[in-house]
Amino acid sequence: MITLDQSPLDPAFVQDPYTFYDTARATGPVLYWSDYGMLAAFDHATVHALLRDKRLGREIPDELRMPVPDHLRDFYAVEEHSMLEHEPPRHTELRGLVLRAFTSRRIAALQGDIEEICADLIAEFPKDADFDLIPAYCTEVPVRVIARLLGVPEDMGPDLLRWSGAMVAMYQAGRDREIEDAANTAAREFSKFLRSYIDARRNDPRDDLITQLIAAEEDGQKLSTQSLIGTCVLLLNAGHEATVHSLGNAVHALLHNTVPAITPQVVEEVLRYDPPLHMFTRYAYEEVQVGDQTLYPGDQVALMLGAAGRDPNVYPAPERFDPDRKATPHLAFGGGMHFCVGAPLARLEMQVALSALFDACPDLQETSAPRYADSYHFHKLEQLMVHL
Repeated sequence: MITLDQSPLDPAFVQDPYTFYDTARATGPVLYWSDYGMLAAFDHATVHALLRDKRLGREIPDELRMPVPDHLRDFYAVEEHSMLEHEPPRHTELRGLVLRAFTSRRIAALQGDIEEICADLIAEFPKDADFDLIPAYCTEVPVRVIARLLGVPEDMGPDLLRWSGAMVAMYQAGRDREIEDAANTAAREFSKFLRSYIDARRNDPRDDLITQLIAAEEDGQKLSTQSLIGTCVLLLNAGHEATVHSLGNAVHALLHNTVPAITPQVVEEVLRYDPPLHMFTRYAYEEVQVGDQTLYPGDQVALMLGAAGRDPNVYPAPERFDPDRKATPHLAFGGGMHFCVGAPLARLEMQVALSALFDACPDLQETSAPRYADSYHFHKLEQLMVHL
């Protein structure tokens, strides 16, 4: 078995993981990544296949479950009810209920809201000074959209951002006790807020996603209040975080390439070229042959989404950003039964937000070289300084 040694905290890797991916893909494509203690798949074909293989899943096998530490009880009380961490039949039930409320019609109806949010944010850009586009635009667009979708007051934005950031940090390399304590506090506060808000919506239904999820529960489905909380937290954390990173990475790429218009094809290319999530792990539930390696029950495997998008066997000259690239499905949203439930909304947000930004600010320029944040397996810019 060929072993890779590459710390996800190494500054050079954080700024450019793609060079490492290229070497690993050419060597493997399935190798043992010692820093994570598991096999990792770097090529598109293997990642694509394993995402859809029902012999693997996200749910921790019973024999590997460990007691939850006291200082993380609130965090895992939320995680326990997240459909991302379950397999059928529980996953099927939760996802079906979410999709019943999270309809294509509801998503399409948000376009006007997204356009309004973008216009308001752009109008507040400073006209005579450098500013950081990440907090000024990329962060604000998705959190305001999620607030409107859920029916939560938009002035809750700072709290939603704080809670989401603290909880998502649990999935980054190098987490410590401080991060864990912050995540548990955020989970407790967010759950308390959502519980009271859900109770209010039971007595005062509105045209929002929370009301729709409550209605689904009351139609005889087994969606408890705790499951409602877990679902709303997942929609915020996964939907908001991924879109923030996608927008930042996309703006950076577009500022260095000539693109006549922000078409759906351009959105797909930026997601392939520099996606927000680079690793998605799964457990083997039975023996699975992966190339010349074998996964045994209980083994974890890392599916390298960021590497799959740069596979030259699928994408010619993959290191080149090509807005005219022939549309070829990418894996930035995952695949199989865990394909991102918010993908249609993310695509709409990116289409509208990028078009609004470059239509209103055609001379937007970077004023310093941006740096990626030390937050692997997320790949995001920590700052994007620009000038109009």
